[in-house]
Amino acid sequence: MGEIIFYLLGLTVLVFSVLTVTTRRILRAAVYLLFVLMATSAIYLMLNYTFLAAVQLTVYAGGIIVLLVFSILLTSHINDRLEVGSKIRRISAAVLSVIGFTLSFWVISSANLKAHTNVEAAYDIRAIGFSLMSYGDNGYVLAFELISVLLLAAMIGAIVIAKKR
Repeated sequence: MGEIIFYLLGLTVLVFSVLTVTTRRILRAAVYLLFVLMATSAIYLMLNYTFLAAVQLTVYAGGIIVLLVFSILLTSHINDRLEVGSKIRRISAAVLSVIGFTLSFWVISSANLKAHTNVEAAYDIRAIGFSLMSYGDNGYVLAFELISVLLLAAMIGAIVIAKKR
């Protein structure tokens, strides 16, 4: 039963991710992104990563989506449709997407992913905090910095879209 739910959540993430980037209405894209983030949080819950699921719901599904919806409602008209890109832009976006997918697949498949052997240490708040803020072997500070740059780029993109002409 759990496998079926996992595949349904994965299909939900996949379908709504494609809808997010292919819709021409910007408010619908934000709502589709909300569904992606909620399904991702449900996957984290299935994996017993309750802390990560809570962060996903509060920070991303709660904070970021509300920020995006408010900025959309305050800066543009809801009924406006985004322009369809030129053929060259669509082809270059497709090529870059394939390159990004290939690179991501290569990195994930070559990574040494192993389960925690010490279950008690996996739920220690101090250990989680130390891992989040360190840059050593088990540190994630670089990932957080990259995510902050990605969010900055998303906000700049939202401003460019909202500014329109």
